[in-house]
Amino acid sequence: MAFKPKSIWRLAKIVNFHLGLPNLVPNGCGFASDLRFFRKWECCSAAGAGVLAQTHDSQSTGFHENLNLLSNISKMEGMARSSDKNITRVLFCGPHFPASHNYTKEYLQNYPSIQVDVVPISDVPDVIANYHLCVVKTMRLDSNCISRANQMKLIMQFGVGLEGVDINAATRCGIKVARIPGDVTGNAASCAELTIYLMLGLLRKQNEMRMAIEQKKLGVPTGETLLGKTVFILGFGNIGVELAKRLRPFGVKIIATKRSWASHSQVSCQSSALAVKNGIIDDLVDEKGCHEDIFEFASKADVVVCCLSLNKQTAGIVNKSFLSSMKKGSLLVNIARGGLLDYEAIAHYLECGHLGGLGIDVAWTEPFDPNDPILKFKNVLITPHVGGVTEHSYRSMAKVVGDVALQLHAGTPLTVLEFVN
Repeated sequence: MAFKPKSIWRLAKIVNFHLGLPNLVPNGCGFASDLRFFRKWECCSAAGAGVLAQTHDSQSTGFHENLNLLSNISKMEGMARSSDKNITRVLFCGPHFPASHNYTKEYLQNYPSIQVDVVPISDVPDVIANYHLCVVKTMRLDSNCISRANQMKLIMQFGVGLEGVDINAATRCGIKVARIPGDVTGNAASCAELTIYLMLGLLRKQNEMRMAIEQKKLGVPTGETLLGKTVFILGFGNIGVELAKRLRPFGVKIIATKRSWASHSQVSCQSSALAVKNGIIDDLVDEKGCHEDIFEFASKADVVVCCLSLNKQTAGIVNKSFLSSMKKGSLLVNIARGGLLDYEAIAHYLECGHLGGLGIDVAWTEPFDPNDPILKFKNVLITPHVGGVTEHSYRSMAKVVGDVALQLHAGTPLTVLEFVN
């Protein structure tokens, strides 16, 4: 009976998975690479030492005839299947936004029935079948990957953006898809605060201030104030509402567009203590418009803030037509998704001086390329997708993920989440 090197790779996956060891499994599968890998793995796993000894000895007795190793693999796989019945497994996709999985692990540290793993994005399709709950983060979860998730009960975001998930495929597979509402965790408030940071940074010319410090200059540059400015909030969802509340004390005029205003005619009870008169948001907005009004509103604004969700209708919505309708010298801030902006159009209008400044927390490709030509402009500010990454927001969302995992394990109804299918 011929022994396949893939069996070694599979055994390592199993032992690493159950012992919580680093993912040392090589991408390729070949005789030489397997041996190099096992020498590394043997140093990490005392539990695997006996099996590994067989592997090393097999160099002299015939690697492909090692039937005892195959037997051990089968036993290990049987143990894995048995333990699966008592553990609810949570999968975090990729290493980015580390506080998301670190805080979730910390919240669940006293619950041995819940296992939280962080898996490299490239490895997710190979292991997703082992998990019951998936937190996608920046991963694009397509139909092929979802079809492998035969134990999956829920796919969710650590936040609100689900544009990377094939929701129809998940629905066909009987998997629920959900987001964490930003208004109950502080995520929207955190994003609103960073938006004001970017606005002020552009108005006060943050990059030029840094250069002035380096050149030992005082009293330059001459900046501008928010006072008296007109701010256009493009997409008046949870972030837009939180932004409007915080902009009011700056003495600005707030105009906003939204496809349907009915959903925000009443403010949720969680926000009732904030500065909203009689539960009506009309006092937050000086002029309301619909999607058809975006060009007219852009022509009135000193600052445009993108707060839209990314979908087929909104992708590339800030294009040449939109930018040309903006006032010369006005500022653009994007706190939502990079795909809302047409990169070529942005670069053109920065180059010609029509766009007075760009502040973005999200980019066309992430992680952002530090050598991107757009960074040559001194009126461009960029932050590394940290709008919602605050202690308050992430602790709150980690609690939601942890509670949902516990509810899944107990078979009780899932709370707090906003389901999209």
